Amino acid sequence: MTRKERWQRLLDLLVERGGLEVEPAAGALGVSAATIRRDLDQLAEQQLLVRTRGGAVPHGVSYELPLRYRTSRRAAEKQRISEAVAALIAPGEVVGLTGGTTTTEVARALAARPDLATGSPALTVVTNALNIAGELVIRPQFKIVLTGGVARPQSYELTGPLAQQTLAQLTVDTAVVGVDAFDAADGAATRHEDEAAVNSLLCERARRLVIAADSSKLGVRAFARICATAAVDVLVTDTALSDADARPFRAAGVEVVRV
Repeated sequence: MTRKERWQRLLDLLVERGGLEVEPAAGALGVSAATIRRDLDQLAEQQLLVRTRGGAVPHGVSYELPLRYRTSRRAAEKQRISEAVAALIAPGEVVGLTGGTTTTEVARALAARPDLATGSPALTVVTNALNIAGELVIRPQFKIVLTGGVARPQSYELTGPLAQQTLAQLTVDTAVVGVDAFDAADGAATRHEDEAAVNSLLCERARRLVIAADSSKLGVRAFARICATAAVDVLVTDTALSDADARPFRAAGVEVVRV
């Protein structure tokens, strides 16, 4: 296990358990207590947790792993989902991308498509995600429109009135939205109300709405609603979603694509 993998596992355990003690963490990861102490000290220096006597606790009441520590979760599923979503986009479209690990992979899949290697523009991408804009701006065939707003360090997303004012003046062909939860009865949602407000407006400005989410996010709820299930045109997820679990989404008029 590399140091990066060990750190990610420690942060995962921190979220799952709400706190860590050195000895149980060492046992869970199969390393020495001294190694865990050093890891916790280094993560605390990066302000990813708060050190306590004998362990660590999360920052604040609402804790979320920064994006860079979530990229390897369910990586194979996200890659398949991103490629399937990218295949739904036609050359010349205006595409809206929210922030998140899955939508970042969608951006990379779009950039890798040979038929989008040229054009004036090949795609117009509207996003509130700093990392997505940074990856795509080097491709001259893509027109990148980045909303203004206040940056959230955990997700690299721009939120607030400036982002909303920009989106209110635009229309997109397809919005690709990443979510923390999508329940057939309660709709799509995220943990943070500021992100939900921007994402909700992007959904309203789109002719077609695609939710990109792995199966672990389906059938669950989160704090802040993005949109109703009936507003979603396509859900792209992985094959772990059973027929029975897919049925309520289809009943609400959502096309379910499992890859």
